Amino acid sequence: MSAAPGAERPEPLSGLELVQRTFAAGGFGRGIGRTMAMSGQSAEFGEVVLSGAPTEDHYNPFGNVHGGYAATMLDAAIALAVQTTLPPGAGCATVDLKVTYLRPMTEESGPVSARGKVIHAGSRIVASEGWLTDRDGKLCAHGTATCIVMTIKTDGASGSAGKLGL
Repeated sequence: MSAAPGAERPEPLSGLELVQRTFAAGGFGRGIGRTMAMSGQSAEFGEVVLSGAPTEDHYNPFGNVHGGYAATMLDAAIALAVQTTLPPGAGCATVDLKVTYLRPMTEESGPVSARGKVIHAGSRIVASEGWLTDRDGKLCAHGTATCIVMTIKTDGASGSAGKLGL
């Protein structure tokens, strides 16, 4: 659906504004954020904090939370921290993610907190790191990531956001 003739489109949001509005609206309406019941706690320029509550549904066969849960929490916090540094019309994608698992988690570990922070922002490549802590503030996992900055291609007719593109 295209805008009516003469109607103004809203100003595009900066990455920080986008993340803050998502958190203020109650979080993630779809995608991995909803699937994993993540919620946004805070967003500042270059830094984001998410929370989550692992359940037995996240367990591996050995009775602990699967490492993929920690990796996903860290990846989300890191990528959102990068997003807060981007101008309107830009997005990012994770190029690599390295996770060091330091402590096993169970359902009793929650709520957990994932903090992502940008440590170097170039025009195309952003380096960042993250920390996942349990309910007592003990470090469960640490991660580093590289993200690439891309433009968000929009649907020309409607102006709606589409896919990331180089």
